[in-house]
Amino acid sequence: MAQSNSHGTSIKNSDTYEALREDGASKEKAARIANAQANDSQKPSVKGGKASPYENWTKDELYERAQELGIDGRSAMTKGELIEVLRNS
Repeated sequence: MAQSNSHGTSIKNSDTYEALREDGASKEKAARIANAQANDSQKPSVKGGKASPYENWTKDELYERAQELGIDGRSAMTKGELIEVLRNS
């Protein structure tokens, strides 16, 4: 069934996506959360808050997370820059 919305058919929970976008979330973040909430095997609201603050991570751990997210320029970033870009992705 095709959805008639501005963000396309890949978004599984349109209401959540739109609410997150209105709150200032990036398109990628809003899509990731909306699709996770629509998936019965994932519980994003339950999983949150278990990771330690980025300041407690090593630079290598931050780099690996940036790599998972496909952040460009990560190899030249300092620990502080990695933290900033991860928080804003």
